[in-house]
Amino acid sequence: MKAGPERDAANGAAQALASRSAAESEQQLLLRYRAGDSRARDELVRRFLPMTRRLAGRYRHTAESQDDLEQVASMGLIKAIERYDPDRGPFVRYAVPNIMGELKRHFRDKGWGMHVPRSVQERFLEVNEAMDELSGRLGRSPRPKDIAEYTGLSIEEVVEALEASTAYSPVTLDAPHPGDGDTDRTLGDSLGEEDPRYAFVDLGQALSPAFRALPVRERTILKLRFIDDLTQSEIAEQVGLSQMHVSRLLRRSLDRLGAAAGGPPRDG
Repeated sequence: MKAGPERDAANGAAQALASRSAAESEQQLLLRYRAGDSRARDELVRRFLPMTRRLAGRYRHTAESQDDLEQVASMGLIKAIERYDPDRGPFVRYAVPNIMGELKRHFRDKGWGMHVPRSVQERFLEVNEAMDELSGRLGRSPRPKDIAEYTGLSIEEVVEALEASTAYSPVTLDAPHPGDGDTDRTLGDSLGEEDPRYAFVDLGQALSPAFRALPVRERTILKLRFIDDLTQSEIAEQVGLSQMHVSRLLRRSLDRLGAAAGGPPRDG
């Protein structure tokens, strides 16, 4: 009758020994690599490769391909193996921040098509990590309000980070047209198509100094209205204001832009 409990105890002891053995073998592999055994490094890379893929997957919402991100993460892992000091504690605790640092440096140094402040770049990465986490939790694409609550950023900071994504890794006109069933159709093929939002984009480029001079909240509201095509009521919910207040801010912002363009103020 003791076979069951004895077997369970034996299994538990075996699991504990196996766990300790695995931890010891990582240290042994690191020591072997320090002694010049390159095969030990290859084994460490193989063992931690699933972890690097998970870390790279946090940025799946960016313009970077997953393969490229996994290569960057793997490079971070190799650098961690090279620099690891056993006095720092368990290897994994040292490896994770090194891999994340490598990914963030990749975005910071290689992906931006124009100058974007470092603080905005960092928020861009934070917002993308939050989008990945919240998409799984909510079962839908998170709204700026969801991201703000999750990260502790303001809605204006979230929207600014999302806007910054347009400066990251500009796409070629030969890239496939997104959401199009015709795989031979490129972005360049659609240049002749009209979209009512283009007028706002053109205005924003022509009046860039005036647009950037607007308060962040007003820029956010303009973006939500004319780029994301939200109604005033939806914008009010997103930014935490009344619909009437949103309407006033929209009118004031457009008046300022109109004045900068040399046009008359809007009526009403």
